[in-house]
Amino acid sequence: AVKNRDTIVTVHKVHAAARLLAASAPVTADASSTIFIRLCVYLCRAYKDIIYICPFAGALKGKVFITNYRLYFRSNDVDPSVILDVPLSTIGRVEKMGGASSRGENSYGLDITCKDMRNLRFALKQEGHSRRDIFELLFRYAFPVSHGLQLFAFLSQEKYEENGWNIYEPVDEYRRQGLPNDKWRITFINEKYELCDTYPTKLVVPYKASDEDLRRVATFRSRSRIPVLSWIHRENQAVIVRCSQPLVGMSGKRNKDDERYLDVIREANGTPKLTIYDARPNVNAVANKATGGGYEGDDAYQNAELVFLDIHNIHVMRESLRKLKDIVYPNVEEAHWLSSLESTHWLEHIKLVLSGAIQVADKVSSGSSVVVHCSDGWDRTAQLTSLAMLMLDSHYRTLRGFQVLLEKEWISFGHKFTSRIGHGDKNHADQERSPIFLQFIDCVWQMTKQFPTAFEFNERLLVVILDHLYSCRFGTFLFNCESVRDANALRSKTVSLWSMINADSSSYVNPFYTVESSRVLYPVASMRHLELWVMYYIRWNPRIRQQSQSPMEQRYRELLALRDQYVKKLEELQMSEDPSSPHLTNNSTPSATSPRQRITHLHTPF
Repeated sequence: AVKNRDTIVTVHKVHAAARLLAASAPVTADASSTIFIRLCVYLCRAYKDIIYICPFAGALKGKVFITNYRLYFRSNDVDPSVILDVPLSTIGRVEKMGGASSRGENSYGLDITCKDMRNLRFALKQEGHSRRDIFELLFRYAFPVSHGLQLFAFLSQEKYEENGWNIYEPVDEYRRQGLPNDKWRITFINEKYELCDTYPTKLVVPYKASDEDLRRVATFRSRSRIPVLSWIHRENQAVIVRCSQPLVGMSGKRNKDDERYLDVIREANGTPKLTIYDARPNVNAVANKATGGGYEGDDAYQNAELVFLDIHNIHVMRESLRKLKDIVYPNVEEAHWLSSLESTHWLEHIKLVLSGAIQVADKVSSGSSVVVHCSDGWDRTAQLTSLAMLMLDSHYRTLRGFQVLLEKEWISFGHKFTSRIGHGDKNHADQERSPIFLQFIDCVWQMTKQFPTAFEFNERLLVVILDHLYSCRFGTFLFNCESVRDANALRSKTVSLWSMINADSSSYVNPFYTVESSRVLYPVASMRHLELWVMYYIRWNPRIRQQSQSPMEQRYRELLALRDQYVKKLEELQMSEDPSSPHLTNNSTPSATSPRQRITHLHTPF
């Protein structure tokens, strides 16, 4: 038997349950999910005669399986079966419903609030201890960190051919951008995280700035997050630099080293004025002076122009998402839909983030260097730099390039995933929680809608990324920064999400994709052009799923199959051509393209 006090089944029963779960997995699940079910470390419990109070189909009796990774429910009496498959780390809150004196039908059970926009309610019998047992199991394994346990990613036994941890190598990515050069250098000053414990080990800084200069600048930037290069324009050499706010305070302190350092950044490509984009509303930046922060004043930074982008803080975004969830789950109120959506301000926030990124991209494209920061430089800053880079650099619009972008701007530069998502933490009311990364992915989706041929990846990739943002099945989005990841040996002890994605890359390919190497994308950040991402926020509504999701995925599959047929036909035609044909001889020039190279030009007509 498996040695664990919560385990009540023997090994052969675990295997039998795994086979049952695999056999009953939804047909829409990807192949790796079906295989993965068998790799759950152990089954904790199985319960019969549990009633799921479905907001769409009413009370449904079925079976519940709880493993150390997921809660799995399958109904008994309806065809097709209603299936719930919920990774335990996606659960944000578990509460008991009703008490010993409850007499109403289905009034005794559990309420489960999930981080992925759904709430689940289960009714149980009052006799016995099933509610107590389920509650304790869920509470223990949905919040392992609060119970001194490991997150599931450290227990997973998944194996893939490609190691997704190798998708991003900082020096290789900087070389792709043409760095280092005579103006910019790569420094290893942070190799032991001594300069800044939330920055990566490899940083790109002005060639003229010594490591000692960097140490002095760090004393004047919040959390020591000094201005460092994120991206450089190959032609005009304008750069996107990211950092945190200066520590000006109420007394209006100045730091000559910081002022000189920003001027060196400006001089690197001869920009007359360095534009500093402060993501915050002006009033918030002023208020931050009271806690020692602030912004770059005109008197101190005379060769810089300061622009406030009016993007609100994590607390405003958290409340906006809460309001959005209220109007999309479980039911969508048709009569007042537009006014209800407007009252959430969600699309308004999306607009402001996109608008800010457009300003950054446009300024850099026109030849001017920019500095981007918010308060600490790990939330709104990451949104703006990564979106601007997505607009400017077509490499990041490829499947693997997008993975590099996330690894670089979000993961390595210290977006606080653990704090913002609350991985394994029972404190659902933690004020550090906020949907910053979700908001960024929503902005990416808005861009894919406006430029349907510009992105190699499809909507499914974005949804899968968000699902595993919460699932803790992979190590990719765990912990707040690289120093903590290294301390926990994340790369050697967990699997990267990109290992799974790249093992089945064809599932995430956009059949309409057309390669365009130099095109800059400027999405329209107008409320008239922005849409609610229905297939994410309302996907749990079965009516929405039936109407939209399946046909779209089916169409993707058809188009990809059609593309493969054309590739095969081209290969057959080439093989059947006259061997004396010049382009098939041994003297064929390197410019002759293969069928798979040429087929990229056939994407658009599909």
